[in-house]
Amino acid sequence: MSEQFGADYISLTDEEGNEFELEILDVVNYEGESYTVFLPADIDDMDPNDPDYGFVILKNVDENGEELYASVDDDELLERVYDYYMELVENAEDGEEE
Repeated sequence: MSEQFGADYISLTDEEGNEFELEILDVVNYEGESYTVFLPADIDDMDPNDPDYGFVILKNVDENGEELYASVDDDELLERVYDYYMELVENAEDGEEE
């Protein structure tokens, strides 16, 4: 279940009932599936030593007409989606520099 706070932030509740707020960075399509890329809204929740900077990537799923977010349990797939997103970001930055 999710509750929208605004255009860029969303509050999610995990399976254990923990609620946390995430900043929506982008929605990417990878291999025919849609994923949303987030960062923790609270900077204190980010680990500066984490190589992926605390990114959270969830799969977008449609369940009975309701858009939901599902965890990605396949670590290799998660890494490929992350790498793809980073390529998109780098390409966008390169385009801005020209």
